[in-house]
Amino acid sequence: VLLAAAVCTKAGKAIVSRQFVEMTRTRIEGLLAAFPKLMNTGKQHTFVETESVRYVYQPMEKLYMVLITTKNSNILEDLETLRLFSRVIPEYCRALEENEISEHCFDLIFAFDEIVALGYRENVNLAQIRTFTEMDSHEEKVFRAVRETQEREAKAEMRRKAKELQQARRDAERQGKKAPGFGGFGSSAVSGGTTAAMITETIIETEKPKVAPAPARPSGPSKALKLGAKGKEVDNFVDKLKSEGENIMTTVGKRSTEAAKVLAPPINMESVHMKIEEKISLTCGRDGGLQNMELHGMIVLHISDEKFARIRLHVENEDKRGVQLQTHPNVDKKLFTAESQIGLKNPEKSFPINSDVGVLKWRLQTTEESFIPLTINCWPSESGNSCDVNIEYELQEESLELNDVVITIPLPSGVGAPVIGEIDGEYRHDSRRNLLEWCLPVIDAKNKSGSLEFSIAGQPNDFFPVQVSFVSKKNYCNIQVTKVTQVDGNSPVRFSTETTFLVDKYEIL
Repeated sequence: VLLAAAVCTKAGKAIVSRQFVEMTRTRIEGLLAAFPKLMNTGKQHTFVETESVRYVYQPMEKLYMVLITTKNSNILEDLETLRLFSRVIPEYCRALEENEISEHCFDLIFAFDEIVALGYRENVNLAQIRTFTEMDSHEEKVFRAVRETQEREAKAEMRRKAKELQQARRDAERQGKKAPGFGGFGSSAVSGGTTAAMITETIIETEKPKVAPAPARPSGPSKALKLGAKGKEVDNFVDKLKSEGENIMTTVGKRSTEAAKVLAPPINMESVHMKIEEKISLTCGRDGGLQNMELHGMIVLHISDEKFARIRLHVENEDKRGVQLQTHPNVDKKLFTAESQIGLKNPEKSFPINSDVGVLKWRLQTTEESFIPLTINCWPSESGNSCDVNIEYELQEESLELNDVVITIPLPSGVGAPVIGEIDGEYRHDSRRNLLEWCLPVIDAKNKSGSLEFSIAGQPNDFFPVQVSFVSKKNYCNIQVTKVTQVDGNSPVRFSTETTFLVDKYEIL
């Protein structure tokens, strides 16, 4: 019988220990503390015995993988089990060090439980352990279905409300009355009852990527809820949640939370607040050359105080790359062309209150290689059965400051972890998705270039496409709002600005 499996230091300090029978913490700590003293350095044995237990162990750099068994346990089976335990640890830990083992302790315990149950070895291999620990959740699928149903209902309700508002405006205009309390952005005055009012409340809705559920393992007939088969049951469940006032929070990925930290809105948001948003989509060839680069930007205005509804934005455009600008249809284009000011065509009208309105957008499309903000050079070269990969980055646009940069390199499957040589920054090896993530907190003019070297079994084509992601609080096209003034009296207005520059797609093919 296998009593416990533990990873301990050379001094016998337990880092992770999983007991498969009833044992107290004091007992297991005492057994592990006694283990280093029992070993005889002159012998090559991989086991040592006491009066009550047997230790079967394997050295792993500065640590030991130890199995504690009864004395009548089959040692040949125990040695086979020990080898499997030792192969599981590098699957979750990229370095055999104490802090790395502690960080992934729960992943290791779950994997240990797949190998041994109630003290007896399960008939599993490494691939099966990996599959079993990645099982998807039926409850998560139901939760996602419920959330999507709620979102569909909310959108349908939003469209219905918009139609009601539109009808109310039309009725008000037919009767010659003033349209009931809606924003004046773009709404025209009644002239002979012939012009229809325009709805100008712009609902800016960010598209959420649809997450495809992971395929479940094939199994026999099941009476569980089949997604999509009984939509009414899900809808009824949603209605029940609503009646109970239940709110379901949406799950946010790790990457988006990191981006939120960097791009958090300013603490002091003024009554006039602007968001300058840019997204880049870029595709490069592995041998150099820009296949396509497209950048979209927008200035979104948000006014929270009615006193500042009649204003003009003074825009400074220092872009020299030939960016194409386009103003909102209700913005005075002549004023913008002549004086670089954004104001309404009718100065008597007001911008809408408490809603986000896009007032200016721009677009840049190019194949000019010098416009690439961050160049990536990936150079794999075959060396016998393995491949030596050198990859380097260089910031060409030195005015930018890129945060949370992640350069993702695909790896061949089934060949283990890469051997890292030199590296600037840090790396993460995702063994499940066969990816190497090169992580750099900041790339700016002071840290404009860096390199990574590693070797792994594979062919040069296995390491493409390389993908890049980052966030930035400085925009690529140098377009800024420098001043905001009131239409009447031209007096300055306090305002706040939030700038974001994000990656939509950034690939080296």
